Amino acid sequence: MRVVLIGAGRLAHNLGQALLCAGHDIVQVFSRTRESAAALAEKVGASSVTDVEAVINDADIYIICVSDSALRDVASRVCRGREHRLFVHTAGSMPVDVFKGLAERYGVLYPMQTFSKEKTADFSVIPFFIEASDEITAGEIAGLAGTVGGSVTKLSSASRRTLHLAAVFACNFVNHCYALSADILASEGIPFDVMLPLIDETARKVHGMSPASAQTGPAVRYDVNVIRRQSGMLADRPLMKDIYELMSKSIHRKELDNDKL
Repeated sequence: MRVVLIGAGRLAHNLGQALLCAGHDIVQVFSRTRESAAALAEKVGASSVTDVEAVINDADIYIICVSDSALRDVASRVCRGREHRLFVHTAGSMPVDVFKGLAERYGVLYPMQTFSKEKTADFSVIPFFIEASDEITAGEIAGLAGTVGGSVTKLSSASRRTLHLAAVFACNFVNHCYALSADILASEGIPFDVMLPLIDETARKVHGMSPASAQTGPAVRYDVNVIRRQSGMLADRPLMKDIYELMSKSIHRKELDNDKL
């Protein structure tokens, strides 16, 4: 397919290169930032533009990879004059109907993964969740996703929002806990990499058992002495102290609920 990428961030960088490797022709990259557009365009052998009016009109698909806050505005501008083409966005929490009234064929192509420009993603293990304006369009989007690998699942906008919320807990919040851990270690001059074997083992566990079954630590048994002592160590970091105490209560409550099953 002839593909235009709208946006040049982390997801666009990874998806664009994956599509190129799968044999698709990335013909153009649009970004409001000249440097970003040019950098991605060079990687995928495309031209770059910073003006929506300069986006070509004859691509097979326009993949919009922009922030949620910018999506509606960008979609309205990109779809104008190209209403007969196929448009998809890649957002986890935005509805498919963002395109309603703007284009005839549209959908969602959501790869559930965290991306960075520094590390090339392996799309063969990344699940895609799709939604479309009609069944024929859904088939086209599924076919495109299938060429780069991974599973492809149809999911409604409401269910995708729930999926994205779960992903925030499983990825974004967990990574923030790593950052907090790094701060605590830094106060004693301890490098964060001492945590890596523990992090890796924790991640491996949930491949073979439920997260609830894999849970360990003082909060599971609600060891009050340890919890109070550790909470006290965070007295000069009130927000982190609140997080610690709420997380401990949540872990213990989950354990009690599991015991009732």
